[in-house]
Amino acid sequence: MLAILKKEINTFFNSPIAYLVIGIFLLLNGLFLWIFKGEFNIFVSGVASLQNYFILAPWVLLFLVPAVTMRSFSDEKKQGTLELLLTKPLSYTQIVLGKYFGAFGLVLIAIIPTLLYIYTLGNLSIDNLSLDYGSILGSYIGLVFLIGAYVAIGIFASALTDNQIVAFITSVFICFFFYFGFEGLSQFVIFGNVLALEHLGMSSHFNSMARGVLDSRDILYFISITAAFVLFTIFKIKNSRV
Repeated sequence: MLAILKKEINTFFNSPIAYLVIGIFLLLNGLFLWIFKGEFNIFVSGVASLQNYFILAPWVLLFLVPAVTMRSFSDEKKQGTLELLLTKPLSYTQIVLGKYFGAFGLVLIAIIPTLLYIYTLGNLSIDNLSLDYGSILGSYIGLVFLIGAYVAIGIFASALTDNQIVAFITSVFICFFFYFGFEGLSQFVIFGNVLALEHLGMSSHFNSMARGVLDSRDILYFISITAAFVLFTIFKIKNSRV
């Protein structure tokens, strides 16, 4: 598995993909939080808080994570190297987890520079008002779990096709549905228990963690979604050889 992980990381950083993903993620967040005059701008809100960042980040990642994962298996299929990869002394689980942690690690690297926002806000705050570090910590932990789920969905979408664009679009759609779709459906009374339906979505659990309360149910939810799509990917790769 480590060999696959190293190969994925090297492939990312030997191509413009890694630098584009990290650069675009930081640029978009920086522009909306510090430059553009709008609801996300921290100076406009006048509050020393990273809440706007944690509202914006899941939507930016909704597109950037699929951009990272779209080539995971689709490129292997298109180049005809998937069969060669499957002949190596590695289990299907090791191959999928290697791909998964490679993409997961790259996206984590992209969010590390945003920790500077905490230092910046600490210096900008007045009257010795301290930041809500508990909420910030919970939000970052929630963001890591959200990224893990997005990546799992992304590699699954990549395993479905040999076309990277199709994999990207499929991944964006599934991620969007799981993040916002259930919340949107919960607004329709015809679906019965509105609260239960809303809790099926990632947004509800991420927002819960962003309040600084690490509920085991929220953590278990993200782990379950991630594990499910990793298992779906393993099943798909295993069947592709039949």
